[in-house]
Amino acid sequence: MREMTKGANVSLTALGQDAGAVVVSLGWTSASGAGDADVSVFLLGTNGKVRSDDDFYFYNRPAAEDGSVQLLGKTPTGSGDEDRIGLDLTAVPADIARIVVAASQYGDACFGDLDDLRMTVADRSGEPLVGFSIDDASVESAFVFGELYRRGGEWKFRAVGQGYETGLAGLATAFGISVVEEGEDGEDSPTAPDTTPSTATAPAPAPAPSTAGETARGTRTPAGGPVPAGPVTTTAGAAPAPIEPAAHAGPAEDAPAVAGVPAQSRGRDGSVTRGAPTTRKKVTLPRVARKSLAENDSWQPARLFPVPTLKSDREREVRATSVLLSVMTQVPELGRRLTAAFGAPAGRTQTFTEVSLPHGDAPRRPDGVIRIERAGKLWTALVETKTNGNPLRAEQVQAYMDIAARRGYEAVITLSNDVALDGAPVVDVKIDGRRKHKVDLWHLSWAEVAHQAQLLIRHEGVGNPAHAWLLQELLEYLRHENSGCHGFQNMGPSWVPVRKGIEDETLNMGDERAVDVVESWERLIRQVCLRLGGELGQKALPVQRARRGSDPRERRLAAAETLCVDGRLSAELRVDGTSGVIAVTADLRTGKVRTSTDVPAPEGPTALVSVKKLVRMLAEAPADLHVESLVEGGSGARGTLERLRPEPGNLLPRDGAPVSGFRLTLIKGMGNTRGNTESGFIRSVDDAVARFHQGVVARLGPLDVRAGRRG
Repeated sequence: MREMTKGANVSLTALGQDAGAVVVSLGWTSASGAGDADVSVFLLGTNGKVRSDDDFYFYNRPAAEDGSVQLLGKTPTGSGDEDRIGLDLTAVPADIARIVVAASQYGDACFGDLDDLRMTVADRSGEPLVGFSIDDASVESAFVFGELYRRGGEWKFRAVGQGYETGLAGLATAFGISVVEEGEDGEDSPTAPDTTPSTATAPAPAPAPSTAGETARGTRTPAGGPVPAGPVTTTAGAAPAPIEPAAHAGPAEDAPAVAGVPAQSRGRDGSVTRGAPTTRKKVTLPRVARKSLAENDSWQPARLFPVPTLKSDREREVRATSVLLSVMTQVPELGRRLTAAFGAPAGRTQTFTEVSLPHGDAPRRPDGVIRIERAGKLWTALVETKTNGNPLRAEQVQAYMDIAARRGYEAVITLSNDVALDGAPVVDVKIDGRRKHKVDLWHLSWAEVAHQAQLLIRHEGVGNPAHAWLLQELLEYLRHENSGCHGFQNMGPSWVPVRKGIEDETLNMGDERAVDVVESWERLIRQVCLRLGGELGQKALPVQRARRGSDPRERRLAAAETLCVDGRLSAELRVDGTSGVIAVTADLRTGKVRTSTDVPAPEGPTALVSVKKLVRMLAEAPADLHVESLVEGGSGARGTLERLRPEPGNLLPRDGAPVSGFRLTLIKGMGNTRGNTESGFIRSVDDAVARFHQGVVARLGPLDVRAGRRG
């Protein structure tokens, strides 16, 4: 990730190959835990103004109908919040030149009360591209964090870091939003003049900016008075003039309110009411279920989607497809999440199953069809589903690609327990370059579906309790042993011979089966990240140490060579919002799975005090946790937590060398089979990571977790 300084800019396409859609995150912390702010997004034309009030997105208008902007909501952090915004740059109208990302506070609150103000931009997969920190906030009640703008046919990011004293209303006015002022007698004051600039001088009230912690000076008006207009001169064909300090409204609590917002935020007389955000609280479900009223444990609660009667793979596929597509239609939050990644617009959605479509002598019956209507146009995708570990058939998917191309459909979506890597489909199909109509092939894993559903009902919330209940029923269905929708669950046919070859030292360098095992390992780690992220409410991603843009085949060949020599499969993963890296190593020679991480030594006057602090922090950690002191140029003393608790001093190096940090490691037995059964390798790796994060990493609190060496 590239760190930006104030005023710097960079091309997004130069940072990542998939910059067509990005996720912008605004974060902050508060010492009191009570500080907060609300994000807003402005779409500006070449004149630096919105085309209309519809180009303004905030808590009461969180999404664009074309899918270009979507406020994804707040995610709590250790001592603050993070607000995320999804931007589909490919859907942004052509006459929009800039996307401004800002945040504001209410009443007497100011950004100087918050710490760690930061903006990050990540690509579609969640890989951070750029980061920008603001460290000079003081009395400002609004901040423009950064902006994305078009230049030379590509999108660029600029770190702005500009603060204002006039809150959200001042920002809205500056960018051309009409405002309404409520007078002292309760009647509306005149609407602020139209601020759309032309080739002549146009009135445009602007907030007073503040730079480097110093507030720009301007003449304040009495509370409740109208907002005076200051002239801003623009010239046709020239870049818009920067916002200059101008007369502005009084204190933040008396600032004008934004007009054009939904009716639920207006008073009875039509005026816009000010105060705390009026966004409707989203519904989440508690992690612990209510106590059952059943007479005994053998009773099973009634489920909306029952599965015990499913006996064949065909039944499972039909039921799973119908259940998912139905919930996607009824719960728009889930439907939009799953289809937006495939380039679908936001609109009226309908789904169908068992559709018959002509193809040669006999019709084809795809498992499902998704149709989304937007502005009189249809976006259509065919859906092919597999459950219970059954593989997708290339010839079947190829037939659906041909049908979609002939009928003008936009996509074919495959859905199975397999996990896609590097954004590529899991089956190979031939694309006829002579066809004018292009059809995209996408893949979705059942683990990804469960991940998104869990994020919504456990962490981010949905619109109403009925939506939350439907998502809970969907999760229960996917997790049932008879559903066949358990995610990646088989290491493939190469697993047993490769493991046997490592055990008896007969595996040869260059054996293609080792590459197959490495690829399956990558799919497993990706699924582990999905499950961990769903539990935590944060995105978890594998860490790629290879240079960006490097060939995945070369990366896997190198990992296969290590597997042949050392008998080890290794990976690293990181949870979004933390600097910590968890290293996972599966040693096929010893049959052990190691999960580890490095932490710096806690602050203390002596090394012994640091060790004692660490032991206290790990009071609830597993007793078999291995702790190793790290010294310059190597490793120091080590021992299990069980032995170190009564004698923390045993962790100090005998030669008195300074301790720079500690390596924490859990070692678990590895499953023998290649599948996802209780004795399987996949289950053992998944359980090892979950146990390590819950029992160790979560106990460390604010400590900076670093990458643990594999080995």
